[in-house]
Order: sequence, then structure tokens, then C-alpha cells
Amino acid sequence: MTGTIETHHSMPRGRVPNSRFPLLIHRGGVPGGGMDAVRDRFQKSGWLNNWHYPGIYLYHHFHSTTHECLGVADGWMELELFGKGGTKVRVDAGDVVVMPAGVSHAMIGNSDNVMVIGGYPEGRDWDNIQEEFVSEADFRAAAKLIMSLPIPATDPVTGQPLTQWRDTQSSVDAGWNDFRDGLDASG
Repeated sequence: MTGTIETHHSMPRGRVPNSRFPLLIHRGGVPGGGMDAVRDRFQKSGWLNNWHYPGIYLYHHFHSTTHECLGVADGWMELELFGKGGTKVRVDAGDVVVMPAGVSHAMIGNSDNVMVIGGYPEGRDWDNIQEEFVSEADFRAAAKLIMSLPIPATDPVTGQPLTQWRDTQSSVDAGWNDFRDGLDASG
């Protein structure tokens, strides 16, 4: 059902909270891609509120109200993750990115035929936060909301429990306690 799974880790960076959970890339998660195949896989796994678009936004943004999955149905795109100057990855037809809430992402390159399907656990609604337009108070509120979100019941590709997130160290163990304490002290 899926090829290899890459994990990418992040920490807070400026006004980008990023996440204690790893960003996952299922290489060949939906072999061959295709709009119907990608959307069907997401829907069977409970990742709903689906959309399709020729790529994703060209500006860095993150979501505070939900986690997100991005499945490349056709073509390819290059993403910059974790904020400006962050990690660059290329994803091709059939690859699926499982993105924790708070992780900054932007499309920085693509093929002419790129088509992406998006989805959210249990069909949650998403917001769109851009680092350069968020106040310090809004950033703190977004970070607190992100930390309160539940771990999705299933992985959007495998339909199995999202063990890579469930087994992640707690925020206290992972060094996020200092980040959270800073939010609590100033908010």
C-alpha cells in the first residue's frame, strides 16, 4: 500500500510554531497517484473536507485548527517546510505529505501539470496563518490551540493508527516545555 515513509522534525522558529510531531512523507503512498485514487484513500481513512488544486499556496503559511494531508495526484511540486529558509523537499505523483498543525509550508516549484488533493482529519475546518501578518498575541493563541488538537485517529495513507505521532515524546520530554512556558508567561 505504501513505499517508504520519511520523517522530518522541526522546532519553533520565529512566529512559526512548527510541531513536536514529525512531518511524514509517504513515498508512493498512493501508487501512480490520480485524483480519484488519492481522494478515495483519504476518505476511507477519515481525512475529509477534501479539495483539489494545481499545487498549494506559494507563500509560507500554517494551520492552527487542524492537521493536513497533501496528496500529489499528478505531476510534482517542491515544498519549503518549517519557515523561510527551511527544509526543501520534492514530492511526486503518488506521494502524500502528512503535516502536523503549525508546520509552515509553501510551494516553491512545480511541474505544469501538478494537481494536489488536500484533506483534514474528520473533516476539520482549516485556517491560514502567515507569519509576517500575525501579531505576537495571535501567535500565542494559535500555538496554544495547536497544542490542544487531538492526534488523528488514523494515518491518511494506511488507515492505521498514526503511531509516529502517538509515540512521539511529550512536549515536556522533547524540549517544548520551555516554549509552552514562554507562551503561558506572556499570554
